[in-house]
Amino acid sequence: MSSIKQGTSAFRKTNLALFTGGCITFANLYCLQTLLPEFTREFHISPTLASLSMSLTTIALAISMLLAGSFSEVWGRKSIMTFSMFAASILAVLMAFTPNFHFLLIVRILLGIVLAGLPSIAMAYLGEEIEPSSLGVAMGLYISGNGLGGLGGRIITGMLTDFFNWRIALAGIGVLSIVASFIFWLTLPPSKNFHPRKLEVGNLMKSMIRHLKDPGLLCLYGIGFVLMGSNVTMFNYIGFHLMVPPYSLSQTLIGWIFIVYIIGTFSSAWMGQMADKYDRRKVLLILLLVLFLGACITLNHNLWIKIVGIAIFTFGFFGCHSIASSWVGRRATHNKAQASSLYLFFYYVGSSVVGTAGGTFWTTFGWGGVISMIASFLAIAILLSILLSRLQDEKMIVTKLVKHRNN
Repeated sequence: MSSIKQGTSAFRKTNLALFTGGCITFANLYCLQTLLPEFTREFHISPTLASLSMSLTTIALAISMLLAGSFSEVWGRKSIMTFSMFAASILAVLMAFTPNFHFLLIVRILLGIVLAGLPSIAMAYLGEEIEPSSLGVAMGLYISGNGLGGLGGRIITGMLTDFFNWRIALAGIGVLSIVASFIFWLTLPPSKNFHPRKLEVGNLMKSMIRHLKDPGLLCLYGIGFVLMGSNVTMFNYIGFHLMVPPYSLSQTLIGWIFIVYIIGTFSSAWMGQMADKYDRRKVLLILLLVLFLGACITLNHNLWIKIVGIAIFTFGFFGCHSIASSWVGRRATHNKAQASSLYLFFYYVGSSVVGTAGGTFWTTFGWGGVISMIASFLAIAILLSILLSRLQDEKMIVTKLVKHRNN
């Protein structure tokens, strides 16, 4: 079957649809991040408890993605992704009418479940429909949409909360979600290279175990866990850090700090191209070191230097995620949607576990404790990337030996 090539109308429509889908998915997922201090005041809860409105959503998302990826092998890619977006839009509007924090958590859990339908399948859809030489660009554009959505969701909620209140802010996100869902439904081309299969739970479990036995995929899953955990921890608690003296920033100004996500949008697309052009192993390692450097720079007390550190950190994060996520599709030899779902499972579990743990470090040790935790996790990611490089070398040697024997 033919694949979608860069420069064609189908390529542009695919990128528009998935860029829009990624935007609204991550706008919904992270729109509460700037509101955590608001929740601590209005509902009289601790920062750690407030962070559950993020963590429970991402853990529900992580678990549901394992199922969504497998179900898409049976029911198709576009249908599940479209349902996911419309259902998430309805729940986004419902959040604005929550009577208490417990109800908000329930809606956020449901939101995490339905949101799983897009990120768990989008990478598999791209891997099937886009020709290999254009995959890095397409994956980078999709992930840049994720970054822009995360940015827009935070800025919109921050500004609308300052001007009105957080309920109006969440209602605004819900309306934008409905519009984006229609754009996605109308522009995404139907799958041409997808072949449905029967739902066989036993085979799906065997397939999952095979993925988990691949040491290279395990390294990528571990890197995803650390990447997202570090990123969410950084942005969960930077608001608490900057709302108190000596900074005392408003909700709007803190929301606008997330403008650095534009750098992530650029980074994911550019680094995707660099990984296609050069050795992805070296590019990934360099970007992990950039992430580490950016985190350390935020320890500086000067606000502008701190923002520069956040920008460097964001550049590294999105570049790393773009490379690692596309590498999963290249590494997996079967059930690529499931392999991608497993990557995202570890990715969002990292968000939930590390993001919530960061609250304890913030409460006990302050910003220095948060950065120490992030730096420790990034050191693990660097070690995993080195191990992944060695495994890739071994795989290349084995492949050459097999070809030589066959010849």
